[in-house]
Amino acid sequence: MTAPTPHPSTEGRTPYPVGLLLAGRRVVVVGGGQVAQRRLPALIASGAELHLISPVTTPAVQAMADTGELTWHARPYRDGDLTGAWYVLVATDDQAVNTAVSAEAERERVFCSRSDDAAAATAWTPASGRDAGATVAVLTGDPRHSAALRDTIVDGLRDGSLAARQYRAHGAGVALVGGGPGDPDLITVRGRRLLADADVVVADRLAPRELLAELPEHVEVIDASKIPYGRFMAQEAINRTLVEHAKAGKFVVRLKGGDPYVFGRGGEELLACVEAGLPVTVVPGISSSISVPAAAGVPVTHRGMTHEFTVISGHVGPDDERSLTNWEAAAKMSGTLVLLMAVDKIGAIAARLVEYGRPADTPVAVVQEGTTAAQRRVDATLGTVAAVVEAEGVKPPAVIVVGDVVNVLAAAFRP
Repeated sequence: MTAPTPHPSTEGRTPYPVGLLLAGRRVVVVGGGQVAQRRLPALIASGAELHLISPVTTPAVQAMADTGELTWHARPYRDGDLTGAWYVLVATDDQAVNTAVSAEAERERVFCSRSDDAAAATAWTPASGRDAGATVAVLTGDPRHSAALRDTIVDGLRDGSLAARQYRAHGAGVALVGGGPGDPDLITVRGRRLLADADVVVADRLAPRELLAELPEHVEVIDASKIPYGRFMAQEAINRTLVEHAKAGKFVVRLKGGDPYVFGRGGEELLACVEAGLPVTVVPGISSSISVPAAAGVPVTHRGMTHEFTVISGHVGPDDERSLTNWEAAAKMSGTLVLLMAVDKIGAIAARLVEYGRPADTPVAVVQEGTTAAQRRVDATLGTVAAVVEAEGVKPPAVIVVGDVVNVLAAAFRP
């Protein structure tokens, strides 16, 4: 057999970028360590017929084989393993094996990527990332430089800072976006991306305010705040605003605090849009019911202490005929209670919980404006919380946590 002609040096050469469509095509990965573990998910996502050749693998790679995402041949590489392959990735720590795989790939005219020696490879794996259906791939010859450029580009696309965001990515419609508990960094990547594409933003008072300052000048911002005992925009007016702007051909983002479906009336807004024949996207948000306690050092569950937590709206008190909460059942549960919108009703709620059996010395934490620069935590018990909230001048928004979990991390957060 004639020896293969060595490939020319890559020094001074520019790689030719191309996107390989590998769905249903045989791809061979030699080596089951950390490099393979990082590269395999993208190959799996491509739909390739994956064959992994390695005597051992990491647990994560084995899990991919166990779930049928790839075929694992638990043995060393053998000459002939690349027959019928379209692409090969060699990622072992044995240079002799890597060289042998490269040689077979050269004979079979199969492009080969090597983790140990880019100059000896016939293909380079780019640093890649995805955003809104687009794949960004960067090749520089230096993996660290490529990764840094990739991160800058993808982050810019996701947060809307790159000019590419100026094209119209969405038609008319509505997105119900959960903005998280208040810190602008806690909105989801998808939520931030949709916000960057908006023509109109209908924003809650509790939505991250800093995000509105980043919007382009042409974006119309509509205040849909509901201030306790103050000015508010009626829900019917909010629904009508979403529908009217979307029907006018605009892409409308309804930016809400927390999660749209956790006491956020997101269901009502979705129904209004669907009834109007509008397409609606729902983007979940980080709920203040779990994130605000966490930010203040309170885990809503803790092993050996509680097996459940219950989130209750306190916007109406236990004596209000509109209340739908079974306060007796809540009091008799042993787990954590998380109360939202309950600052002005906490006295009546605490009294009812004690009446139905919760000990008066049950710990309570009140966290005002959680995750923001103004966050503060006030501690009390069920027996004292009403007086403490009044004495400390606690104002909405605040999350109130009732249960032993309040003190479980006290030493770590208040040394």
